[in-house]
Formats: sequence, C-alpha cells, structure tokens
Amino acid sequence: MNALLHDHRLHLTRRRFFGRSASGVGMAALASMLGENANAATGPESSPASQIPPPSGTMREFDTPPKAKRVIYLFQSGAPSQQELFDNKPALQQHEGKDLRDYIDMNQRITGMTAGQKSFPMAGSRYQFAKHGQCGMELGSELLPHIVTLADDMCLIRSMHTEAINHDPAMTFFQSGNQLPGRPSLGSWLHYGLGTLNNNLPTFITMVSRGTGRPNCQPLYDRLWGSGFLPSNYAGVKLMSVGDPVLYLSNPDGFDATARRRMLDDLAKLNQTKLDEFADPEISTRIKQYELAYRMQTSVPELTEFSDEPQHVLDSYGPDVMKRGTYAYNCLLARRLAERDVRFVQLFHMGWDQHFTLPKQLPGQCRDTDQPTRALVNDLKQRGMLDDTLVVWGGEFGRTSYCQGTLNAQTYGRDHHPRCFSLWMTGAGIKRGLTYGATDELCYNITENPVHVHDLHATMLHLLGIDHERLTYRFQGRDFRLTDVHGTVVNDILT
Repeated sequence: MNALLHDHRLHLTRRRFFGRSASGVGMAALASMLGENANAATGPESSPASQIPPPSGTMREFDTPPKAKRVIYLFQSGAPSQQELFDNKPALQQHEGKDLRDYIDMNQRITGMTAGQKSFPMAGSRYQFAKHGQCGMELGSELLPHIVTLADDMCLIRSMHTEAINHDPAMTFFQSGNQLPGRPSLGSWLHYGLGTLNNNLPTFITMVSRGTGRPNCQPLYDRLWGSGFLPSNYAGVKLMSVGDPVLYLSNPDGFDATARRRMLDDLAKLNQTKLDEFADPEISTRIKQYELAYRMQTSVPELTEFSDEPQHVLDSYGPDVMKRGTYAYNCLLARRLAERDVRFVQLFHMGWDQHFTLPKQLPGQCRDTDQPTRALVNDLKQRGMLDDTLVVWGGEFGRTSYCQGTLNAQTYGRDHHPRCFSLWMTGAGIKRGLTYGATDELCYNITENPVHVHDLHATMLHLLGIDHERLTYRFQGRDFRLTDVHGTVVNDILT
C-alpha cells in the first residue's frame, strides 16, 4: 500500500519528531558520530512525513480488487457454546458424565474457575441438531430455528482458535489483533486504510445490546472500538441506547442551529491558529470532528427514524425491533447504516457466558439474536447488498466439553475453551453453503484446517482489497499492523 502525503500543510513538529520518528534524537546523534546520514540508515519509508495518514474522505489505492465494500460484524460477547449451536458431538452424549481426562490428553490451559475441580465430566448437548439447506449443513435447529435457514448462504468455520483464555484479552485480541490494550481496533484500521464513503456519518460505528442470557456478564470497554495509537478521528463512534444517539448531538435549550454554526466557525478559527503555530495533527483532527458532529445533527436523526420502513420489514426483525437498544433494533440500524455506506458497523451483544445454568440462559440468548440476524442477512440479500457486504457472526472463544460445576440436565454449564470454536460468515466474496474445518469427536482439538484470529483478520482485509502485510503504521520506531507478524488469507473459503 502506497504511503501518500495528502496534506502538505502538516509540518514536522516536536511531538511528531519525538513520538513517531524512526530515528529520533538518539539515531541522529549516532549518525553524526558515525559520519552517516540518519535518513540513509533508516530508509525513506521511515521518514515521519510518510506517516501522515490520509484524511477522511480519501481512499488509498487497493492492493487487490475488493469484493467487499463494507463490514457488519455481529460480535457475540461472552462466547457462544459451539456444542449446542454449530458443532454436533454425539460422542459427548455417549460418554455423558465420564471424565474427559480418561479419553484425551488435556494439555489445554484451564481457567481458575475449573482448575480446582476433582473431575471433568463430559456434558452432551440437550438440544437437537439437523441438516439444513441444499448443502446439508448440520446446525442447532432447536435453538436457532431462523439462522439455520441461512445455511446455503453461510460459510461455517468450525476450526477457529485463539491463545486468549479469559474474556477481556480474548475480546481485545479479536478487535485489535493483540491481547494487550492499546492497539487500533479493526474498524479503525479499515478507516485508516480505506477512508470514508459518507462524509455525513462516522466511518466506524458500534452498538451494544445486553442479552437475556446472563444479566451480569463481562463489561465492554470503549477501547474495544478505539483507535489506539492511530489519530483519534479513526476511533469508532458508539451509538447510545438512551438519550441522544450520539452524546451531545442535540443543541442545548436556547441554542439554535445558527448559533451552533457561528460557534463552530469561531472555534475553527482558533483551532486553525493553533494548528498553524504548532502543526499538531490532533488539532486538524479536532477541526474535522467538530464539522462531522455538526453534519451528524441532520444525518443521525434521519438514520434512527424507522417510520419509512415497511411493516413487513419491521415484522421480519421480530417483536423487539422498535425497542431502542435491543439487538433487533441494532440489526435494522446496521442495515440502514450499510445503505448509507458506513464502512464498518459492529454490534456487540452481551450475555453469551453460560458457566453454570446453560439450559436456563442459552435459549433466551438465542431468542434475542436468532430472528434479527436472519432478517438482517435476508434484508441485505433482497436489496442486492449482500454481494458487497461482509457479515461476520461469532464470539471470542469456545466452551469446554466438560461441565463446570455440578452436571445435571438443569444446571450444567461450560467453561472457556480457546482451542477450538465456531464462527460463521456470509456475503461478499465468501463461499456459501460451506462447512470449513473440523474438530475431534469430543470437540477438544482441531483436526482439519485450523483458522487463527490473525488468519480471520487477514482474510477480512483481503476481501476489502487490502494486503494485511502492507497496511502498516509506524509508532515508537516500529511498523505495526493489525495481524502483527502473523496471519494467512484463508483462500479456501473465498470465491
């Protein structure tokens, strides 16, 4: 990907020199001592000037012909149980209650929640699976009666794996390619790499809904959609479930649009004065973000007004579609955002964390998401948008085949299992009706075609026309990328 200078008014500043220069003062001093030119030692790509990112509205050159124009990522926070939904294991029922250690070498890390258990009894699913579609994909039809009708549109990956074993680092890994906080999120990388398609809405929007599955589930932090060390204008914008959809979107009482426009014009002049004096790119970002916020005062109310939606469309998303903040509401809003060319839309649905009372919690969690997910995919398909929209559905890891706590039909649960789990995709450039990868009969190890988190990210970027090895950003003397030094495009699942 070409490193382009898009704005020649941004000069080299002390902040940029010390924070982003590959050589810095130390390298300059060393070069002087050795009688060498520091730039010759580091190469032209290390120049701080090459790291000025493209402003909003600018698109870098594609590395490959893109098949996807936008992404809708349906992130199921808490980790859905693959044994109940996507990866049928009759052997678990056959060996119900027997210790997993008698059948397999349990060399996987175990969380502190089950490490002290005296036994690890295997727990078979209480729910029915069946084959669906012309492809014959086997899915949990009892819990997901709507999603299973998408079988011929889905690519089901049963061989996902990750190193993270606890929720926060696992979710951080999926969002940013690293278990530690501080890296840019996936949506931020896409905004940085491809620019925006709609100047009246943010390029990266996220929404959060809380499921009925487990009320006191893991928290979500704003850094999961943050820009990390990228300029702050690349961060995701969270749409709120109460009050203004975006914080401070409405004008205060007694303050009309004309007054807001005058205030922004005066503020822009003050910021421009500081920009001319210090050449700090964050000041330029601030100016642009104020202007985007002003345009959003018109675009966001229109976006969230569903009165133009036909009744049959509203009905397809289920009874909760008009309840703001629900998964169903957010799914319809995601389709409306996609129509307006928002490049990356991410829905977080909380509550998929059934450690103890899975039979009581999981059905409700599935009801929250099942019908709206099918409606969203079919809605995109009927509008001709699925061909250039990538849809991803999945959580941060899988669940154990052994029971956490007491094993019985009413209260069994499953701990975290990052070694193998399921995720599905559909839309732009994805082979449909395909089941990819496999796990052993006890759902403990991957037996075919493992897919790592870095591989998933590399594949998503590839579909958007980006070579994951070339989308880099220099920070503190190192070139960073979403996939770090890993990742392989999974060509077998692409058309």
